[in-house]
Amino acid sequence: MIAHYADKILTIFKRSYQSYGTRRIRFALQQAGISVSRRYIARVMKSLSLVSKYTIKRYREYQTASNSIVADLTYIRVNHCWNYLCVLLNLSNRQIAGYRVGKRKTADLVMCALSQIKQPLSSLHLFHSDRGKEFDKQLLGKQVY
Repeated sequence: MIAHYADKILTIFKRSYQSYGTRRIRFALQQAGISVSRRYIARVMKSLSLVSKYTIKRYREYQTASNSIVADLTYIRVNHCWNYLCVLLNLSNRQIAGYRVGKRKTADLVMCALSQIKQPLSSLHLFHSDRGKEFDKQLLGKQVY
């Protein structure tokens, strides 16, 4: 009995160009007057090493054309003192490209965070910040803008 249904399952699977899963195979068997469960179909498919093309996950890595970094400064209270955090985020992969913590909110804090970027700053297509006073210094203008 198992071999009979296994042959029918294999025939339906091959006729579907290996695209049918347990639901569609069950529906096709019901149309032929055969009533079996999806679990049974799954066991038969597993024993025959049948995997639907649409079951296999296919991941595509998307490459972004732009090489963009955004920056922001925020403050954090540590031991009753304010410290400032400058974070640089790479938009192409959403990872932190650089960061720096300091007691003063200055252009040097931003420059230290920029120095952690592993690529030449001239290769950046876009550098976006909130254009605060720390980002308006001539030091940054020569290096980034």
